[in-house]
Amino acid sequence: MTLALMIGVLTAGGVYLMLQRGMVRVVFGLSLLTHAVNLMLLTAGVSAWRAEPLAGVNSAEVSADPLPQAFVLTAIVIAFAVTVFMLSLAVVSRDDDTHEIPATGEEHET
Repeated sequence: MTLALMIGVLTAGGVYLMLQRGMVRVVFGLSLLTHAVNLMLLTAGVSAWRAEPLAGVNSAEVSADPLPQAFVLTAIVIAFAVTVFMLSLAVVSRDDDTHEIPATGEEHET
């Protein structure tokens, strides 16, 4: 129950942040969504009541499926790479669409 609640909270927070203006908030929202998806993938493979997948120790019927853990490990690496790439784009880009541009197209003097 707590894992399902945590997935819901991470998803809601990620969607909320992705709907905000600003690249950094979108990146953090995407990061929260990837964490929620990783937890959901881990719950799909429920290895809590299964035995270790070791050859010669446990039979295949009682062994846990290692594929969800491999998917999550791959998803963590891909999410980290995408997060770093998007944060670098947020740093390099100037027009973040969060400041007001005058109607004439000229910059404000501050």
